[in-house]
Amino acid sequence: MPKDLHELPKLRDSLSYLYIEHAIIEQEDSAIVVIRKDERIPVPIASMTVLLLGPGTSVTHAAIKAICDNGCMVVWCGERAMRFYAFGMGETRSAVNLLKQAKLCMDQDKHLIVVRKMYQLRFPNIKTDNMTLQQIRGLEGIRVRETYKQLSKLHGVKWQGRNYKSDSWDEADPLNRALSAGNACLYGLCNAAIVSLGYSAGLGFIHSGKMLSFVYDIADLYKMQTTIPAAFEAVSSCGAENIEKEARLRCRYYFKEQKVLKRVADDINFIFEIQDENIDINSNIAGELWNGEDELVSGGKNYANLGEE
Repeated sequence: MPKDLHELPKLRDSLSYLYIEHAIIEQEDSAIVVIRKDERIPVPIASMTVLLLGPGTSVTHAAIKAICDNGCMVVWCGERAMRFYAFGMGETRSAVNLLKQAKLCMDQDKHLIVVRKMYQLRFPNIKTDNMTLQQIRGLEGIRVRETYKQLSKLHGVKWQGRNYKSDSWDEADPLNRALSAGNACLYGLCNAAIVSLGYSAGLGFIHSGKMLSFVYDIADLYKMQTTIPAAFEAVSSCGAENIEKEARLRCRYYFKEQKVLKRVADDINFIFEIQDENIDINSNIAGELWNGEDELVSGGKNYANLGEE
């Protein structure tokens, strides 16, 4: 939690967020106050978009109501936002980001453009415009294989391939358990960022058919710089003892160093080509009604007598 709550960090330029753990949150007037030991820290909730609640947090019903009344989303997450448990919406807000994502996902040509832009983020120095998706996936496979090979040599940890089954966790080797633990943290962080920005975790582009498909799409952009090196380092330092905990601790360092939370917003902005428009995401104005094809009409209006003389 920042010392000066008047200088909140930015999830993206238009979204302020605050992470709180091991504290009690209560209502104070029309805002909230964070209580930690002998401190009572007022929080300018009206100027925020996302409040991330970590372990050891207690929040009163009145505080949640004040948070929602001020149009702030609440996300219940793990330590340092590395696991995503649930989220609650604040007041009515624009669905502009979700609608854009849905349109891009359902249009085959635009869907393909988004996929190519995702791969472009992974290969910034390689021209992939004239490559097929199969060729690009092959290129990605080579990149992953070489990364594992280099890290194996660097840390003296034998790599025998990715092998993970959720129903037989203990049968996996320490490196695979470390990778799975680290990836779970990354998925939680990306999920929190995605829903905070107003997108759907289920509308994926490279991945499809799962409720976290878009989370997997976004998380794959950062694994090479975060969870994979963290897993090799964890095994190199402690072997099989407390491997999951060690992997999570090292992921915390890499997530912070790589500024993953900020990059999620920037990278989604890039792949969806979203311009910095002056959109009030907390708007109370009534939404629009679909009127056939691409036409919209104003909402909040009674159309029962329309056309009567």
